[in-house]
Amino acid sequence: MRAVTARILVADDDPKHAQLIRLYLEREGHQVLTVGDGRAALEQARARRPDLIVLDVMMPLVDGLDVCRILRANPDAALSDVAIVMVTARSAENDMLLGLDIGADDYLSKPVSPRELTARIRALLRRTRGGGDAEVLRVGGLEVDGPRFEVRVDGAGVRLTAKEFGILELLAREPGRVFTRAQILDKTFGFENDVSDRTVDAHVVNLRRKIEKDPAEPRYVQTVYGRGYRLAEQ
Repeated sequence: MRAVTARILVADDDPKHAQLIRLYLEREGHQVLTVGDGRAALEQARARRPDLIVLDVMMPLVDGLDVCRILRANPDAALSDVAIVMVTARSAENDMLLGLDIGADDYLSKPVSPRELTARIRALLRRTRGGGDAEVLRVGGLEVDGPRFEVRVDGAGVRLTAKEFGILELLAREPGRVFTRAQILDKTFGFENDVSDRTVDAHVVNLRRKIEKDPAEPRYVQTVYGRGYRLAEQ
């Protein structure tokens, strides 16, 4: 399969770390721009419209979490929908869940393996730029359009992160089937070894906020207690 190449913005206040990431990404054929603080990251995101941002959490001027929040709140879809991989020296699970909660697609703890980072970026780009199966999945008023990376609920478009889309697409392929958290991790997160069941739960919470009229009483993504999640048959 031909690799998906992209414009990538790397925001990291450690120049050596940023250049190492840049070297590996350029070997993959990507166009890479590096910046050293959060303010510059926002400026370059608006100016360059990258396909993906590698975002360090601990940066001067504006930290990575705030950069992510600002981008996700932008009315311009080219910015609000950009794929974001967060990188941090803070390895606590709560920090990871916070990053996912505000809209990051993926989260890695330092020290980061450049090979693992490039592999995760490769997977994200395939999904966000149309590398999935060419079909539209329909369940009740829900439509999951893999080729376009679009979701519609009762005809209205919904913006999802790549991981949220991956989970929903997995469930929508087999409505009624219960997927355990381990199965969702395996099929959606692949080789990633620093994720847990709580990571899946955090993505599902965000997903419900976006597609359900009442997230507390979900119509689509339902919990099967003690087992996992399913997409309800309509």
